[in-house]
Amino acid sequence: MSSKVKVAIIGSTGYGGVELIRLLASHPNAEVTSVVSSSSAGSSIAEGYPHLTDIRADTLDGVDAAAIRAKADVVFTATPAGVAAKLAPELLEKGLNVIDLSGDYRLRSAEVYREWYKKEPADARYLAEAVYGLAEIYGDRVRGARLISNPGCYPTATLLGLLPAVAEGYIDPATIIIDAKSGVSGAGRGASLGTHYSELNENFKAYKVNKHQHIPEIEQVLSDTAGRPVVTTFTTHLVPMTRGIMSTMYATVREGLKTADFIELYRRYYEGRRFVRVRPEGVLPATKEVWGSNYCDIGFAVDERTGRVTIVSVIDNLVKGAAGQAIQNLNLSMGWDETLGLNFIPAYP
Repeated sequence: MSSKVKVAIIGSTGYGGVELIRLLASHPNAEVTSVVSSSSAGSSIAEGYPHLTDIRADTLDGVDAAAIRAKADVVFTATPAGVAAKLAPELLEKGLNVIDLSGDYRLRSAEVYREWYKKEPADARYLAEAVYGLAEIYGDRVRGARLISNPGCYPTATLLGLLPAVAEGYIDPATIIIDAKSGVSGAGRGASLGTHYSELNENFKAYKVNKHQHIPEIEQVLSDTAGRPVVTTFTTHLVPMTRGIMSTMYATVREGLKTADFIELYRRYYEGRRFVRVRPEGVLPATKEVWGSNYCDIGFAVDERTGRVTIVSVIDNLVKGAAGQAIQNLNLSMGWDETLGLNFIPAYP
């Protein structure tokens, strides 16, 4: 009998779920024993994703907490917003640990969730229990947790790029402007006019301006770090590429600081955290340089003329922004090395 931790994935036919399957296939301490879909139970996952032909857990199971518990110890819920809010409590009561990739447990305020997600929030007891799994910042809290809320893709890139500077007072949080861009896989597999090839190709557009559901998540963590309320201007853009997020951030700098000071701070702040790489002076990261990996690469440029800094942070939205960080949180929660199953370099070109 295998000694590996048994894992179920609910929402396994979405891009996040499929990426979890791919990454966990090489994990030394975990194995996928159940792939779950509410809409395709009984069919083979390879019917929709032929590249997954011959995986061990091939037949899609239905959403039944008792049946999942019979097969698994840990569940990843890679579901649309509003689903895990109802499902996670039942899974927890069956003795399963839950790592949620939706936004249902990221916001502490039920009212804020209702306002931004337009759905009913999770029960207050479970919101209070959930640990926000931004691994490089809250890794110690994740250890031993049974309900982990995986951060959003935009917040991961943005917060990793901003938090050290906010924590150390290198920038004025009230001046932060965030200009974020994502590949189309962030919108999921479902077809829509906005992701139609002829609409997206050779096009570049802003969307959800001042309305993106990741705004309160970013502001919640920035406020916690700053010790006072922080509000931001956060604008998202869709670019005609499959994977990747670039978050370009601007803020007023404390007088006298230079680019080298930011580089030194960030290297010290993230020392020992293998998945954050800080670029040397004069070198800014690109999305292609983290493609298919769990890395977040960060670069800086202080403009002494304007007194502002530009911080550029890039991730693969499906890995560090979703499945990879979820596995990193699994590793931390189990007391394993956080890099297990994630030690691969980006695919290039």
